[in-house]
Amino acid sequence: MKVMSFNTQHCLGYVEQKINYQLMADTINKCGADIVGLNEMRSDDENTPYDRQAEILSELTELKYHYFAKAIEVKEDDISYSYGNAIISRYPIIRAETILIPDPVPKKGETRCVLKAKLENGVTVLVTHFGLREVEQENAVSTVIDNIEKEKCILMGDFNLTPENEIINPIRERMVDTACKFESKLLSFPSDIPDRKIDYIFATSDMKILDADIPAIVASDHRPHTAEIDI
Repeated sequence: MKVMSFNTQHCLGYVEQKINYQLMADTINKCGADIVGLNEMRSDDENTPYDRQAEILSELTELKYHYFAKAIEVKEDDISYSYGNAIISRYPIIRAETILIPDPVPKKGETRCVLKAKLENGVTVLVTHFGLREVEQENAVSTVIDNIEKEKCILMGDFNLTPENEIINPIRERMVDTACKFESKLLSFPSDIPDRKIDYIFATSDMKILDADIPAIVASDHRPHTAEIDI
């Protein structure tokens, strides 16, 4: 089973700076992913010109099962749209929910969420995108910890944290970082000349990690992160 974490920056092509669904779909297809966790995705709300991006990528990649997790509603002038995480999957989604990460007090920045999906193959997938400030990241880790299943659970997303940051340690105590399969140091952001790794795929120890990679693909502003996992 090939899984992939991909921050699409709302499907904005990094080079041309235009929405390009086919480019994002081609990236997913090139990586051969069966399950994809997507960050910074838009969806439609009332009076919005935006597309249902998860549904579009699902159709273009033939990963026909999808779910969008709304973190915030963005209002610009007279329009609004939903913004958050998504999953597209080759395997049917039995159930899915959106779990909001508590905002720090006083609130600054944007509300984040964890997408939690149970798939027909028995795997639970968590997709998240951490905030930029330490207090937001600590809240995100706590929310993730509360939702990790003991068996067959995968966590992926843009953590906005580099691997040496101790904030991640509670997750490392419960799950295995698929980056352990990297043959050399791999970085994920920015995609053209990456200088840091902030994207992750974790798995519970009952699953066997066969391989992992951050392919040198420039589509979004993040490179995709992939992992091959035997369940």
